[in-house]
Amino acid sequence: MASSTIHILNGPNLDRLGNREPDVYGTVTLADIEAQARAHAAGQGFEVVFRQTSREGELVEWLHEASDSAGVVLNAAAYTHTSIAIRDAISLIESPVVEVHISNVFAREAFRHHSTLSAVAKGVICGFGAQSYLLAIDAIAATASQAGKRT
Repeated sequence: MASSTIHILNGPNLDRLGNREPDVYGTVTLADIEAQARAHAAGQGFEVVFRQTSREGELVEWLHEASDSAGVVLNAAAYTHTSIAIRDAISLIESPVVEVHISNVFAREAFRHHSTLSAVAKGVICGFGAQSYLLAIDAIAATASQAGKRT
């Protein structure tokens, strides 16, 4: 029986949403995103594990734990641009991993234009604010449905 759990994993500084650069990230908090994501996923029959950390190794461990899930929504934040360890952990996951960003990283500083994770993710969603998470849930649901992975 396939998992009906989606892991939503968040990297450094995302716990500061609501106060952090509101001109870039808006005023939505991570708690707001979690509530929206849980409700949206539940409407599609999924449970959610929602976590945030500033520690790269902890993100890697959580990715390992998510390896048999329906999928992973990952906002690795700054680690997106630097972490080979997170990239390698994503490579071990057979379920879809969707890289998300609240802001449009391609409309920002040049160093944000490169992701070490994109090549091993199922897809990338950026620039839609908190809605990026909901779109990623939809993508995982569609992928699971097409693959017959949900029961």
